[in-house]
Amino acid sequence: MSDLSRRSFTRSIGDMDMRTQDELTRLPASERIALIAMLWNSLDNEQLALTAAQQAELDKRLETLEDDRRQGTPWGDVKEEMERRG
Repeated sequence: MSDLSRRSFTRSIGDMDMRTQDELTRLPASERIALIAMLWNSLDNEQLALTAAQQAELDKRLETLEDDRRQGTPWGDVKEEMERRG
């Protein structure tokens, strides 16, 4: 969506008081996606509380990320090795 059409769309969304579900589902996909993004971005972190299971999964993934970083090889070293091998 171009900047001009995004501004126009944002203005039209701001001007609407109420749209039915049917009207919203008839919007072009690009405008529905823009609406979803606008709504998502309007939420504060406090409004996005995680469940205990979600928090546990995130913690597990962060721990795995840290382990992978320790076991990995820096890009500069890999690039240098590849260039040396030609």
